Amino acid sequence: MLFHLRCNSASNVLFDPLHNTCCVYDKDIPKMAGFTEILEFMERLPIQKALTNQHLVFRSHIKHFWKNATYDEANKTINSIVSINGKDKPIIITEQLVREVINFPDDENSPTKFSERTVKGCLLRMGYNGDLNKANYLKACFPRVRGGYDAMRDYQMNMVVALVLNKKYNFSHIAFHYMVENITSKSKTWVYPRFVQLILDHAYPELERDEENDLLVQYHMDNEFLKQLSRYHPKHPDPKTIVEFFGFIKEKTIKIQIQLIIRTGGMRKR
Repeated sequence: MLFHLRCNSASNVLFDPLHNTCCVYDKDIPKMAGFTEILEFMERLPIQKALTNQHLVFRSHIKHFWKNATYDEANKTINSIVSINGKDKPIIITEQLVREVINFPDDENSPTKFSERTVKGCLLRMGYNGDLNKANYLKACFPRVRGGYDAMRDYQMNMVVALVLNKKYNFSHIAFHYMVENITSKSKTWVYPRFVQLILDHAYPELERDEENDLLVQYHMDNEFLKQLSRYHPKHPDPKTIVEFFGFIKEKTIKIQIQLIIRTGGMRKR
């Protein structure tokens, strides 16, 4: 049995199959033809495990983890339990464990934001036409609702800048931060199911994996998703100011690339 689980209320999604999903670099996918020029850049990004590892996720594991998850402010740890052969075992998650398991190329001193001038300058040079001047521009706020393709959040902007300029960025801290926020919020949901499952399997390799009856389906990038992305781009004009391409990428369909990163890179919440 494959689970496509959501709460009844659209505003209170328990599990979103599009959240924490993967990029795919398969050139045999028909609609990938429109994106082949950016694949070299995507394949060079230093967060490949987070972007592409389609680790199997199991409903019972994720449900049990988030149901019992608590945050220890004093020790900066997320504490929960996993069930092995009917017995509960402890699982303790730290920012460092996230870093090690997901292979994020950062450390505790890596930044989570850059100057407003750097972020604005980079995104404007890339041709991004969305709103860069909201009051919460550089606040560490995570979207509580679904955002359109044009609604880039602060942490997403900083991630894109880090990847395009090949700068250090604390991806581990961002993932851990929003796991903690999920615990302390009024409505706990199943965020980062793929990352959580990777961590659980790392800590307890003997966890039962029932692919027939317990698999939690995620909608990784496929031809249908690429169709939506290709339909989206033509509606937005190229920037009026023509500049030379720069940074870690030199490609004309920059805006599509931004969407690939923020949409499928594992850091987007519902």
